[in-house]
Amino acid sequence: MNHDDTYAQGLETLRRIDGEAGQRVVDSLADISPALAEQIVSWAFGTMYSREELPPRDRQLVTLGALTALGGCEPQLDVHVNAALNVGLTPTEVTEALLHTAVYCGIPRSLNAMFVAKKVFAERGLLPVTS
Repeated sequence: MNHDDTYAQGLETLRRIDGEAGQRVVDSLADISPALAEQIVSWAFGTMYSREELPPRDRQLVTLGALTALGGCEPQLDVHVNAALNVGLTPTEVTEALLHTAVYCGIPRSLNAMFVAKKVFAERGLLPVTS
């Protein structure tokens, strides 16, 4: 696959998984680092997210765990909690995954991630969630 094909595949995958939120991230980089936007589309979504070895819902679980573990990634968590819902995870599955991160990442990081999820669920009319 050439670069243009990878970019086109990445853009389609980004739109399918992240919807408008992913496109807003790409657009927000246009005036400061279009090269970073291109890498997100081509590499992250055209190459990594397009791999068939894990289904999109599993990739989102991994992504939620990694972003929670890193800490300080609340804007990215917002996009990926939405993406998790877009690919079929339920709010209960998302909260259970974030609860599980407390064991490995610590309560403060899990708590921060849970508050991001709560915000996303409220915006989508998905509260209350019990877990």
